[in-house]
Amino acid sequence: MTTLVVCLDRTDDVGRKTGLRSPIVGWEAVRALVTDVGLADPEDSGVNSLLESLRVAQSLRDDDEETVVAVVSGDRDSMVSADRAVAHQLDELIAEYDPDSAVVVIDSAEDERLVPIVESRVRVDAVDRVVVRQARDIESTYYLLKQFLADEELRQTVLVPIGLALLVFPMLAMRFGAAEGAAAITTVIGVFLLYKGFNVDDVVTALARRARESLYTGQVSVVTYVVAVGLTLVGLFFGALGASSLDDPQGVVVPAMQFAFEGIPWLTTAALTASAGRLLDELIREEEIRSSYLNLPFVVVSVGLVVRGFSAYFLETQDVIGPLIVPGLNFGWRSFDAFTLNPGERLAMYVLGAIFLSVVGVRIAASFSGASLDEPEFEGSERARRDRERRADPERTDGGPRTGDGDDPQSGRDQ
Repeated sequence: MTTLVVCLDRTDDVGRKTGLRSPIVGWEAVRALVTDVGLADPEDSGVNSLLESLRVAQSLRDDDEETVVAVVSGDRDSMVSADRAVAHQLDELIAEYDPDSAVVVIDSAEDERLVPIVESRVRVDAVDRVVVRQARDIESTYYLLKQFLADEELRQTVLVPIGLALLVFPMLAMRFGAAEGAAAITTVIGVFLLYKGFNVDDVVTALARRARESLYTGQVSVVTYVVAVGLTLVGLFFGALGASSLDDPQGVVVPAMQFAFEGIPWLTTAALTASAGRLLDELIREEEIRSSYLNLPFVVVSVGLVVRGFSAYFLETQDVIGPLIVPGLNFGWRSFDAFTLNPGERLAMYVLGAIFLSVVGVRIAASFSGASLDEPEFEGSERARRDRERRADPERTDGGPRTGDGDDPQSGRDQ
């Protein structure tokens, strides 16, 4: 009966500190590895795991069992590659030594995630978890604090906010009071925690990188985005100006509707400008424009019409704005008198116009992209690929190579 005593190292600490490639098999090889790892990093708990593997193997040998002691390490690139590397090394060990069972030695919860991989290949009789006993005295506490202070990232994340809070709180307490100072400090700490929790710094860095790349590559959307930001500010200004010009606003519904009524034309124009810039970039860069970019301007205008119509309906029912008067038209052979729309008719006109525009956008996007409304074309699908090839070569209908008119099959051209 052969027992495999395997020490698992998911993050490849052994290979990183000694430069050796795993698996490392054999009593002498593992004992020499203990010395190498201990000299490289005496504080590493992996030394204790290696010693425990040797101890378990020696104990099984004393019971007249044939043992094979080995160290299996993962990969530092990612957790998936680490697990696959461990699985590959275990397959090699099992194929060479054909063990009947295994004893797994681990020293962390990270390494314990590899136990199911071992269990899927050989029977696991025991899992030995190595826990290093630490001295609980003043010297150990001082050593841990020293290590904590040596970590620059952890020091900036923890100590800097605490130091600023202790520095600012007395000044706020003296100026505004203890309660106000505590509330201000708590708010700032909460904002900082949310900032770190949502990785806002990574998002800002990614946006800055994309903006820099857009500037260097000369994309049209850079200019249109800037114009869209300016139009958005204008829309917010006119919306706020319209809401503040109400004589006797009651509640928040009427001011909100007035804000939407005044600002939505500018905001819609801003969104339309941004989408137009993105559409031009796709038109310049791609041979075929995706239907979503073609349909986006129509959707933006349709949504703007719906919001404008509902806000006008509420404002007209509250006598904030007057009714909509459609002017008369004279075509020479036929004339139309002016007429007034009531709030319901006005809303219906906006909604119908939005629906009409959205349908027109769908039809235009479908016609330009070559897709059918009954059978939508999904980018990257097999049907889309065949349709594109069929449009490029109308004579090809069976998906196979098209041959020429002659009898020689070599005269055809493969698609």
